[in-house]
Amino acid sequence: MKKIIAIVAAALAVFAGCRKGADGLRNGDLIFVGIPLDYDAEGDSMDAAISAATGEGDLNIIHVAIAEVEADSVWVIDATIRHGVDRHPLDTFLTDFTLRDGSLPEFIVKRVEGVDADAAVERAKSFCGRAYDTRFLPDNEDLYCSELVQKSYLDASGSEVFQSEPMNFAAADGTMPPYWEWLFGLLGMEVPQGLPGTNPQRMSASGILTAVPTPVQLKNK
Repeated sequence: MKKIIAIVAAALAVFAGCRKGADGLRNGDLIFVGIPLDYDAEGDSMDAAISAATGEGDLNIIHVAIAEVEADSVWVIDATIRHGVDRHPLDTFLTDFTLRDGSLPEFIVKRVEGVDADAAVERAKSFCGRAYDTRFLPDNEDLYCSELVQKSYLDASGSEVFQSEPMNFAAADGTMPPYWEWLFGLLGMEVPQGLPGTNPQRMSASGILTAVPTPVQLKNK
């Protein structure tokens, strides 16, 4: 019996190794994008507005993406204004988030505990092709970055492991960034302050996440 258990354990270790990228990322890891609190996001951009609304601690976490590992290749599945919900190579993701000075933001990698990561990745891929949710509403087909993660990571009972909470679009001083008023005004709606949703800053602090050392591919040279 001990010999059988050892063989099974070895086989599982080999399988796990096949799902781990050469850069240390594992299938289903989350990549959070952080920028300094004092970073000038060049005008009233969405990134600037997200930073103003969600900034806590030393970094503003403005985005979250899902890593998909295939042998030695790493893909990223995320929801952005540029691509909508999309799966693309890691290099495309790095190019999209390169800062104006040519450096990379701070990438924080975290692993979701207690879920089937492979199933979460396949679920995320099933959403590819949907539009980015500029309305940040919970009851439509479009998805924003942390909403994609929320709908992709389910527990054994099929429930979302990341819970919704009242959304906050206001800056730390309580004022509403002009970008949000402009954007939602164009959409003919009020800023959905307080409606249920998620944001990458709060998601990054979830107790079901374990920090992972940042792989070399995600660091400035």
